Amino acid sequence: MKKKIFLCAISNISSGTCKEYCKFCTQSTKHKTNIDRYYQKPIDEIIKEAKLAKQNGAIGFCLVTAGKGLDDKKLEFVCKSAKAVRDEVGEDFNLIACNGTATIEQIKELKKASINSYNHNLETSKEYYNQICTTHSWEERFQTCLNIKEVGLHLCSGGIYGMGESQADRVSLIKSLKELKVDSTPVNFYHPNEALPIKANNISIDKAFEIIEYVKSELNEAMIMVAGGREFMFKDRQSEIFDYGITSIVIGDYLTTKGESIKRDKDMLDSLNLEIATSC
Repeated sequence: MKKKIFLCAISNISSGTCKEYCKFCTQSTKHKTNIDRYYQKPIDEIIKEAKLAKQNGAIGFCLVTAGKGLDDKKLEFVCKSAKAVRDEVGEDFNLIACNGTATIEQIKELKKASINSYNHNLETSKEYYNQICTTHSWEERFQTCLNIKEVGLHLCSGGIYGMGESQADRVSLIKSLKELKVDSTPVNFYHPNEALPIKANNISIDKAFEIIEYVKSELNEAMIMVAGGREFMFKDRQSEIFDYGITSIVIGDYLTTKGESIKRDKDMLDSLNLEIATSC
């Protein structure tokens, strides 16, 4: 039996409008990065992206908004977008919200709007977090993850590796994710931008493989995804990630950076005798 790989796609439905100060994030207005900035993407365009994602084999589609968390207007827009996508694309599609910190009441509204999962990354360890973000706390992020679990949505939470954190920080992050009993975890690798304060990714390709292997060994009941930074980190060795337990990847573009061509990713999976999963 072929090993199945789950594909996920991202729609940046509100871009570059975040007022927080996170050293790793191009969407912060503090950093003056050269990216597209808009408050709301037209819903017709979101639907078009969702249909294309499903056509290309994705069974997960993530609605991402810039900013620390949800307010009433943003919540209304995400719910409206989710309902529109569900009506057009169907029930057999895992709709994911990624909208920052959220209360139990807000998450309940998302669930009513047909959201299946919520992605909220811890990013790094509790101990290192104040070195990369100074405008909100790690504890707020952790509480949002607890809220997601309480409401009953699937919890997708992970981190970014290569931001100057130590191995002890990585161990601490994984310990926290184990405590949360995450359903899936994205392994992101820091992608430098000249406008960001963190100037370089400080890990090697081989160390990145070691990190994936460690995450898999510790979170063996979760779906392990390589998400942001895959192309930047692994370059012509991307196919090797599946040797270390990866069962999911993001296809298409990321929030503010270009991804691999979808055809090339699908050709890679085919050459490795890996099957694209058709359901969760």
